[in-house]
Amino acid sequence: MPTYTALTTLPGRANAEALAEALEHLEPEPTGVGSFEMEDGSGLWEIGAYFETAPDEVALALLAKMHGAKPFVVSELPEVDWVAKVRRDLTPVVAGRFFVYGSHDADKVPQDCEPLLIEAAMAFGTGHHGTTQGCLKALDRLAHTGFVGRSVLDLGCGTAVLAMAAARIWPGVMLASDIDAVAVEVANANVMANALEGRVECIEAEGLEHPRLSAAAPYDLVFANILKGPLILLAPGITAALTPGGKVILSGILNEQADEVRDVYCALGNSLEHREEIGDWTTLTLSKSL
Repeated sequence: MPTYTALTTLPGRANAEALAEALEHLEPEPTGVGSFEMEDGSGLWEIGAYFETAPDEVALALLAKMHGAKPFVVSELPEVDWVAKVRRDLTPVVAGRFFVYGSHDADKVPQDCEPLLIEAAMAFGTGHHGTTQGCLKALDRLAHTGFVGRSVLDLGCGTAVLAMAAARIWPGVMLASDIDAVAVEVANANVMANALEGRVECIEAEGLEHPRLSAAAPYDLVFANILKGPLILLAPGITAALTPGGKVILSGILNEQADEVRDVYCALGNSLEHREEIGDWTTLTLSKSL
């Protein structure tokens, strides 16, 4: 059965939230509505609504006009098993010593690597995106310097690939947290698939606000592969949670946003150690002052 999407953009968070709420009351009712700030510095928000039957395009046009949005673009999506398609299309990723693969490529795992089995699922972090690759390469680079993470947090973990990578090379228990309950379920499944039970603990938490995360601080290393806005918002908390000399690996940052994020963290007493661009995305490695 086909599904339908209706997408538009408009300026301002309050306007976006009001339009998203109005969409919830349409007939036929959407199966889901999302609003996301566009990471291009434009100040625009994208609104998406998803339907199992064709939406009322007249009602959509009226809502767009009422809320100052661009006209909705309605598309019909064919019935596709997207997970199966992604599994077919995804090839293994090599990032330093780490080899990220799906079960369909299990016969391709080389001997001299740290393997990470990640299936395509409803969480971010298959290793193919430049942000995840950048974080894995930054971890590999740190390990080559002799750094050992004894207390590690993967903040906004998605699939928990970064926490699992740390567990592959260092002893101890790595923490992985995400605000999304589905992501935490996926992360736990990945931990089991990689035989890392007891080595990676997955927690549903908003930012650093969780007793387990507070109890485990301070951290030698924090990964935060999210987006510019949350990275800046969380900068004081992440810095406070680091040990003196502790490292933070940041990504989810468009190349043109990297200077702003770097400056925020450096103003809090961190210093830049390494910067790498992969495609449109930048990964920053910083160290907290002693």
